Amino acid sequence: MYLEYLSLINYKNFEADQFDFDSSINCLVGRNGAGKTTILDAIYHLAFTKSYFNPQSTQNVRHGAELFTLEGKFKIDQRDLDLFIGFKKGIRKTVKLNGKTYDRISDHIGKIPLVIISPADRDLISEGSEIRRKFIDSIISQSDSDYLNALLKYNQALSQRNSLLKYFAKNNVFQKDTLALYDELLIENGSIIFEKRNQFLNYFAEHFVEQYKAISPIESEIVEVKYDSELLKTDFKTLLEQSLAKDRLIQYTSAGIHKDDLMLLLKGYPIKKFGSQGQQKSFLIALRFAQYAFLKNQKNQKPIVLLDDIFDKLDDQRVMRLVALVENDFFGQLFISDTNSSRTEEVVKATGRPYVIHHLE
Repeated sequence: MYLEYLSLINYKNFEADQFDFDSSINCLVGRNGAGKTTILDAIYHLAFTKSYFNPQSTQNVRHGAELFTLEGKFKIDQRDLDLFIGFKKGIRKTVKLNGKTYDRISDHIGKIPLVIISPADRDLISEGSEIRRKFIDSIISQSDSDYLNALLKYNQALSQRNSLLKYFAKNNVFQKDTLALYDELLIENGSIIFEKRNQFLNYFAEHFVEQYKAISPIESEIVEVKYDSELLKTDFKTLLEQSLAKDRLIQYTSAGIHKDDLMLLLKGYPIKKFGSQGQQKSFLIALRFAQYAFLKNQKNQKPIVLLDDIFDKLDDQRVMRLVALVENDFFGQLFISDTNSSRTEEVVKATGRPYVIHHLE
């Protein structure tokens, strides 16, 4: 699977431009602000129907314009897929696949398997649990529509339950039977999400360790990812019953799978506090490569990989180990952005794979 052609109109800093891509390695080189990351984000947008960096559609319209459009032509198993995304301020986003408009935009998720590695991934380590939950959700949703549907239903029920708790507090009332309706929705969909997350992370943790060892030259760097969920200790119904008094007081749902987290550990300690910049970068790359391995297995095809400024903060040994991974047939189409043209060409030449360099001014 690969992207052949990309068109951008009024997308971020691009007024209008188009690109033809190689099915192997595509390098985007240029100074900061030249648009390298924007191109990668446009490709991500085509896969997920939203920007990786600016999920609000209005933030992706070029300054002074009223709309943006993206068009991509993909080749999947000898089939052509033409994808169009258009957004105009004040109007719902349009997503078309081969000329047919989606009734539900969420139905597109998983059609274009893709993995991005970006400096923004550092938020997985430095920020709160919500970022790590979204990481888990984005991976599973690409290969499991039942999971995505359960997640959408859970989030809707959670929002409605929180509104009801605020209503109770404001009006000094409490309707246990009404609240129980939303509890049932949370339990039904939350239990599905928990089971699928737990199953996925048991598989994912093993592949993550393998990928880290392939990148890091230091055998003593023992790394782990662990699932942290309240449902590992008790059932959802009991959890909601135990937290009811607190929920009524603080006026929102304080317990459930929306509080799950992913523990990122180096030698048993949080890598956020005890990992060097190089170790953290290797950790993040390994997380994404494990994501790639999972999707490749689930979709039975090679996802597109976007590598944004990947060589920064990696020492020479880790870079060469990364090259060794890329030079075999494990990966399909790759996009690499870098400010250093000579470094990029030296690295991609070492892979022995065909490549094209796009110079951006």
